[in-house]
This record gives sequence, C-alpha cells and structure tokens, in this order.
Amino acid sequence: MKARSCLAIVLAAGEGTRMRSGLPKVLHAIAGRSLLAHVLAAVADAKVGATAVVVGPGQKAVAAEAKRVIPGAECFVQRARRGTAHAVLAAKSAIGRGPDDILIIYGDTPLIRADTLKRLRAPLAAGAAVAVLAFRPSDPTGYGRLVTEGNKLVAIREDADASASEKSIGLCNGGIMALAGAQALAILERIGDRNRKGEFYLTDAVEVANGMKLNTLAIEVEEDEVRGINTKSQLAEAEAVAQQRLRKAALDRGVTLVAPETVFLSADTKFGKDVVVEPFVVFGTKVTVEDNAIIHAFSHLVGAHIGKGASVGPYARLRPGTRLGAGARIGNFVEVKEAVIEAGAKANHLSYIGDASVGADANIGAGTITCNYDGAEKHRTTIGKKAFIGSNSALVAPVAIGAGAYIGSGSVITKNVPAGALALARGRQVVKEGSAARLRSLKSIGKKKAHSD
Repeated sequence: MKARSCLAIVLAAGEGTRMRSGLPKVLHAIAGRSLLAHVLAAVADAKVGATAVVVGPGQKAVAAEAKRVIPGAECFVQRARRGTAHAVLAAKSAIGRGPDDILIIYGDTPLIRADTLKRLRAPLAAGAAVAVLAFRPSDPTGYGRLVTEGNKLVAIREDADASASEKSIGLCNGGIMALAGAQALAILERIGDRNRKGEFYLTDAVEVANGMKLNTLAIEVEEDEVRGINTKSQLAEAEAVAQQRLRKAALDRGVTLVAPETVFLSADTKFGKDVVVEPFVVFGTKVTVEDNAIIHAFSHLVGAHIGKGASVGPYARLRPGTRLGAGARIGNFVEVKEAVIEAGAKANHLSYIGDASVGADANIGAGTITCNYDGAEKHRTTIGKKAFIGSNSALVAPVAIGAGAYIGSGSVITKNVPAGALALARGRQVVKEGSAARLRSLKSIGKKKAHSD
C-alpha cells in the first residue's frame, strides 16, 4: 500500500506579549531547546513528508530557527493577525500541492509527541475529514468546548462564544488538528468571521465540515500533550513536565540518577550504559556521557563529551568543546573549555584548562591554569602524555609541554619544555635564621603605635 503523504503546518506567528519579553514566544526554551524546535522535532519524528511554518511579519529569527531544525521547511508570513484559520491559509500554496493529510500544530505546544501526531492522522486514512485533539482539564474555563453527539464531533465552541450549557462541557479543544488533504482548502475557505472578534477561527472547521456532510471526530489525550505556553509561569510548568519525561527516559535506559528530581537534562542529552549521576547536576545542550562514567554532585556540563569510565566533579564545570578520554578525571572546582583530556589524564583540584590538549595519563596539579587569552586572541597549550604539572603553575599559551616532562610547583611557564625535561620558573627561596621573632616584634610595635594614634 502506498504511504499517505502529509503536510505539517506549524503556526508560529504569535508575538507572545504576555511573556513580558522581547524574544518571540516560540523561541523561549525548555530543556535546552526552543518551543518551536520541540514541535518541529516531534513533526520530524512522526515522519511527516513536508513542513510549512507560518510566522509573523519581521520574525526572521523564528524562520531561521525553523530552517535550522528542518532545513527543508517552507516559511510563510501571516501579514495580518486575523485568526488561526487565516494563519493556516498563509500556507495555501503548500496545501494546494495536494497532500493526503494535513496536520495543523501550534509552535507553542512543546510537549506534543510524535506518536500522538501519528495517532491523529490515523482517522483520516479511515475516511474522516477532520480530527481534533481533545483533553479534560481540571478547570475548563477559557478553553474551547467540544460539542459531541455520540462519537461525532459536532462543533468547537470558543469560551467567549459558548452558551451556559456549553460551558458546562468538560471536554476541551487541544488546538491541534488534522484535515483530509482532499477537502482541506474547501473547508478552510468556507470559514467565516462571524465570531465576536471578527477573526477566522480554525475551530469553525468542524462545523463547516459537518455542513459538508463530512466525518469529524475528537481524539482524547493527556493535557500535557497540548499544553500551550503564553506566560513565564506556563513556561516553567512545561519545563517541569519536560524534565520529568527526560528523567524517566534516562532511568528507563539504565542511567542511575541518585536524586532524579535534582538533575536537569537537555532534550539532546545522551547517556551510555551504567552511567551514574549524583544529585544537583545540570546538563546543558550537546552533552554525551559514555558507558560507566560518573558525574558527581553539583557539576555543570555544556557541549561536552565524557568518555567511558571518566569521572567528573563534584563541583566541576565543563564548557563547550570539552572532550574527556576513557578514565579521565576532572575533579572538584575544575573548569575545562575547548580542551581534549586524553585517556587516564587527571586534573583533580581547583584548575582551569582552556584551549588545550592534555596527553594520556598526564597529571595536572591543584591550582594550575592555562593562560589562553592575551587580551586579543586565544592561544593553545599542549601537554604531552605522562607529563606532570606541579601545583599552582601557570602555563602561558602558546606553549607546549613535552611527553613525560615535569613542571615544578609554582612555575610560570612561557617557553616550550622538551619531552622528559624538568622546568622551574619561580623566584629563589630566601631563609633568614632567627628573623621570625624580630618580625613579630616590629609588627607588635606597629600595632601599638596605630592604636595610640
């Protein structure tokens, strides 16, 4: 049987003024990913053949985000704010290409799942012209109500236009809709602006389809699936749901989260087998943790790749470009950025390693820093395998420390050190026998004079 073609139309034209932000609403993020990107990821996972994104005038950033997530997406502009049906018709040329199914999704519903979109399409293959996602909130106030007769969806009544009896209905409109491609334009173009706002409501597609003697129905889902975001409070609520989902998925894959409720993940966080994550760890975007690695408490990771059996933290910060080899160890209060730490190398305490390469089994002593920025440009430090960098050393880049070299504690290294060499770069220690008592006496006299003054 030939697969049915599908067009997903994602409506992302709203400014989101209730967010109290200059950032377009759909570009706000949960779990390290924009609301729009979450929706488009679900669309991609649902194997939708074509995607159209409807944006508002001047929303180039929204269009760019859509193209970043789905490079082949077409972007259309809704130049006048005249309702949701009007927004859908901004993509009329894409609809006119005749897909079998059309999915209409809102760009601010980041918790929608790909499986739900597939489920919404299924009735169209069985002859339905309109299918709508529905849910039952604890308080339906403000939501459109679904008026049904048996299994048939008769109408969607907006809260502002609903009668008293219709407002008593608990089944509400989730907003996301599927239309049969063969009838889509005919349905959309018959929607009028007879409501109180003078706008063209997509919800009227149900009554229009019924008037055309077409089949319409509702599919009930959990409220989270269709949760829309209009305020920062709702954004925080959606973040909580997304984190709960991500934690459960990680646990189901065999990751040990010692205190799951304290760990924050990104939508793209990747874990291997037998990974352990201790409490209060934050995973930013683009983090991969390989098998048997352990992330200790209060660590923050972004754009990092953690090798097999590596150990991070506690209180470590890994910034973008960090790559840890198998068995590498990054300890407490160590920051790493744009650096490769090869297998078995370790920096266990209070160090900064930036723009560097650290060879296998090298040891970075406490308080060591790579001085990578000269005020204008960044420079790299290269540390060879099995090199030993003594505590409280500063490596001024660009500089190379050869394999097996030894840097004495407290050194400031500004020139390359050959393999196997010992380098010391610090002031010579001076010892004056018996001078401690005299120094204390002088300090005591100074204190008495200061008090008398």
